[in-house]
Amino acid sequence: MFEKCIYFNSNAFVRRLNRIWDDAYKETGLSAPHAYLLRLVCHEPDISQKEAGRQLQLEKSTITRFVSALEEQGLLARLTGETAREVRLRPSAAGKRLGKRLDEIGADLYKKLRKQLGASQFEEMVQLMRAGTGITN
Repeated sequence: MFEKCIYFNSNAFVRRLNRIWDDAYKETGLSAPHAYLLRLVCHEPDISQKEAGRQLQLEKSTITRFVSALEEQGLLARLTGETAREVRLRPSAAGKRLGKRLDEIGADLYKKLRKQLGASQFEEMVQLMRAGTGITN
């Protein structure tokens, strides 16, 4: 019945991916979305909170909530940017250490899924999804 339905099949796929990613990041005490935010901040120290939300495709309220949670855990800090309204994010020393482990987990997940789907299918799927969401870089 749903073999041609992009909505049903994409959501079923995402639910499965969420379980895999959440299980992989469980050891760190972070959910996959929190882990991706910390990874981004570790790779782009002093990124604006607005830009982090844009890159992660998260609403302003969601990115604010995630930043607050990571800040409470001592994994990142909010800094005032060039204007009083601009917030910049920087990883703490603990955040940087954890960020290295998060990158290892991410690399393992990438290899696992790429192997399961096949390299060319994996790359094509990622590009199609990015194009469909309007992500260009």
